[in-house]
Amino acid sequence: MNTFNSITTRRSIGIVKDEPVPKEMIEKILTAGASAPSHYRTEPWRFFVLTGDSRLRLGEVLAEIASSNPNSLSNPGRAKKMPLRAPVIIAVAAVHSDRKNVLIKEEYAAVCCAVQNMLLTAHDLGLGAIWRTGAAAYHPKVKDFFKLPQSSEMVAFLYIGYPENEAKDVKKNSYETYTVWMET
Repeated sequence: MNTFNSITTRRSIGIVKDEPVPKEMIEKILTAGASAPSHYRTEPWRFFVLTGDSRLRLGEVLAEIASSNPNSLSNPGRAKKMPLRAPVIIAVAAVHSDRKNVLIKEEYAAVCCAVQNMLLTAHDLGLGAIWRTGAAAYHPKVKDFFKLPQSSEMVAFLYIGYPENEAKDVKKNSYETYTVWMET
């Protein structure tokens, strides 16, 4: 698949089969993420691949967060099952550089570039993927689960697997909707 076609045909696919994804495919997705641009080559991304029972452990953390927050959009039982909706989750975090000339905003943007590379590569490999977060993703207990410094930020939970159904075509606005040409 060519790059432009990949970009314009990729869709979020949230319903995937409960079939293992070969490690080689996951490694290719991770390589794509690590190939993203970053200001001053800080490479602020951190990737955590969850398969098997590690998804259950994440579910326990999410359930604990949901039960401690009466305003949670998810009940503890539902939160506990969320990580089981795909055979692979790649959690992506931004660990910011302590260099004075590096802006946190640029570090976060670089990690978002890594996530987009990963989503496009999953699509190229015939996998379905969806980028999820939600309030619980930013909770200190999630950072503790991944042994991240509290100054870091969770950026994405990528749920990855073989698509259950073909992605629906989505009508998107033309670039013209968002573009101003400035020639003088």
